[in-house]
Amino acid sequence: MSAQPDLLYSEEEEALRAAVRDLLADHCDVPGVIARTESDASHDREAWKALADGMGLAGLLVPEALGGQGATHREAAVVLEELGRAVAPVPYLTSAVVATEALLACGADDLLAELASGRKVGALAVALNVAPGGAYKVVRHEGGALHGELTGIADAAAADVLLVPADDGGLYAVDTTAATVTPQVSLDLTRPLAVITLDGAPGRLLGDAEPAVRRALRAGAGLLASEQLGLAEWALTETVRYLKERKQFNRPVGGFQALKHRLAQLWLEVVNLRAAARNAADALSTGDDADLAVTVAQAFAAPVAVHAAEEAVQLHGGIGMTWEHPAHLYLKRAKADSIAYGTAGAHRETLAALVDLQAP
Repeated sequence: MSAQPDLLYSEEEEALRAAVRDLLADHCDVPGVIARTESDASHDREAWKALADGMGLAGLLVPEALGGQGATHREAAVVLEELGRAVAPVPYLTSAVVATEALLACGADDLLAELASGRKVGALAVALNVAPGGAYKVVRHEGGALHGELTGIADAAAADVLLVPADDGGLYAVDTTAATVTPQVSLDLTRPLAVITLDGAPGRLLGDAEPAVRRALRAGAGLLASEQLGLAEWALTETVRYLKERKQFNRPVGGFQALKHRLAQLWLEVVNLRAAARNAADALSTGDDADLAVTVAQAFAAPVAVHAAEEAVQLHGGIGMTWEHPAHLYLKRAKADSIAYGTAGAHRETLAALVDLQAP
């Protein structure tokens, strides 16, 4: 039996957090993110370049021999906490985690090296709402070319290469220039969705789609919990700060007992989410009971992140309802994340099967 995991943050992880937070403070300030969501350029390419090229974070999960950092999911989780805290519009989860994991399963070394360096952005052409092990749509492979349409693909607009599952069971690399990428209406404008249309696009066979997609979605679901943790922590911290400053009847609003109880309840939920998210990241890095840890984290994460964002909007009062305040960005990201890589309900059903505890 393996030793009990240490879920506390190491000194290296805390140093990584500080560096990422400093970078995001320079590149992803709140007014900038809000302005970007109101423009046609939702992705922040400068912030992505600084993360990928400047700090080498796109290659955290890629072995050093292929130009990556050779780190673990724990370090990637710390990065995602900070990206969630900043609702950063960068394709980190989709490219540096999900697409990278799919390529690791296929052994596509040259593409891995390009994703690790940040020279290219990858996107797995599976709808964002598909859970690990869930059914996903495939395109037709005929005469050496790919035909079909895939919807709900996150960050496809930022991608240089699409990893497309086909009906022959293969996973194909398709250059984005060979596909038609059409934006879809998306609640969360910091992680936009798109429709991918392939009309005879050439594709390079990478390997078997099913194990690659399953591995990629499991890592995506597990590390999404860390993004949801960062989002929830921001919501709690900012709400507490605001309620200490905001006065009513000549005393801080945060001193009222009813609000204290709401914040205490939220704090407990966030602390428990941190434990679940850290456990998922650690399990992914060691391979010990990873399916179980990821499912537990996702069954718990979505309701907490949504609750935290809702409380931030409500407890900020009138200012929390405005477009100028960032609370709406966090609520939209939390709601979109709540159906990404499987809903909490779907994960609870999976969890029941994993621990052999069926509903009556």
